[in-house]
Amino acid sequence: MLQLPPLSLYIHIPWCVQKCPYCDFNSHAVKQGIPEAEYIAHLLADLDQDLAIVPDRALHSIFIGGGTPSTFSAEGIAAILSGVRARIACEPNLEVTMEANPGTVEASRFAGYVAAGVTRFSIGVQSFQAAQLQALGRIHNPAQARRAAELATQLRQQGLNSFNLDLMHGLPGQNLADALADLQQAIDLNPPHLSWYQLTIEPNTAFASRPPVLPEDEALWDIQEHGHALLTAAGYQQYETSAYSKTGYQCAHNLNYWRFGDYLGIGCGAHGKITRLGNEVDATATISRTVKIKHPKGYMDLSRGYLDSTTVVEPDELPFEFFMNRFRLLEPCPKADFTAYTGLSVETVAPALARAVQLGLVSDTPLHWQITPHGVRFLNELLQLFL
Repeated sequence: MLQLPPLSLYIHIPWCVQKCPYCDFNSHAVKQGIPEAEYIAHLLADLDQDLAIVPDRALHSIFIGGGTPSTFSAEGIAAILSGVRARIACEPNLEVTMEANPGTVEASRFAGYVAAGVTRFSIGVQSFQAAQLQALGRIHNPAQARRAAELATQLRQQGLNSFNLDLMHGLPGQNLADALADLQQAIDLNPPHLSWYQLTIEPNTAFASRPPVLPEDEALWDIQEHGHALLTAAGYQQYETSAYSKTGYQCAHNLNYWRFGDYLGIGCGAHGKITRLGNEVDATATISRTVKIKHPKGYMDLSRGYLDSTTVVEPDELPFEFFMNRFRLLEPCPKADFTAYTGLSVETVAPALARAVQLGLVSDTPLHWQITPHGVRFLNELLQLFL
């Protein structure tokens, strides 16, 4: 039976102190100051326009990403969150995640974000080695990274529910010992959540035009295996390809994303995914993906709207779209969710899943599918079966 999935909200703040050479996100280095108040007004006007496509729905989670949202003042973040709550209902115990850069963190500002309604920080550490931070174009040093995590720990007594540390591996010239030393320093700070992911060279980045020398595939796999063992021994559970958490501290926003939930995206270049159900006569689901105007100047141009494009996902594309998200998660995937969120019969994907089971990429029970460790390693090959 068709049903609407939970609804989340992504808020994009596009400014950074400087652009990192590996970053392919929609971010812009600050040159002449940030028009904070003006941008906030546009964010809320953008949300006003989007509310028409999600009538009578409540927010499951909020994620403030970038860019570097911590370039905004605590008062600015409070204005955004109070404006959101005034416009749309929110579920009880709403998770509000905000990304923060250790180089833009001060104790008073961090506490101000929590007072504004932030319940979870995601802190972009990336490495605890000074040379690697410099190579990655980061503006903070190892001491600032540790200080940010310590501040977050202290604020858990003042309303902060959780925090995440972002850490990269497979860095230029990195060996196994260096990667594990980085990871151990992160574990020692005792974050409830750790995102541990491999550096990849993305198109249209500085690293793409001047690629650094990265570890070979065999070395990367050794780092992944040993790092996973280290995290597991420290009490972290892997629940997504690159995400580990202590029990009860999975990221609700990311879970909704990977479970094929809906989300509004407001702000420069923000993406959204919205499901609309048919009526009693037309019992189908229409899933649309939206993209907002990318550049801040164009986004804040009052002569045009905020929406850049809307794309309807065709029925024959839905299996790939669904499993591209769902098989990022290690948890069992209820078969009923596939029909409930796509409107398609399980029989439409039976041949592809039978092949995935045969190849050892997926396990199959009467009620669930679940990616196997072999499937995690060869995720791209698994997803190709649904094209």
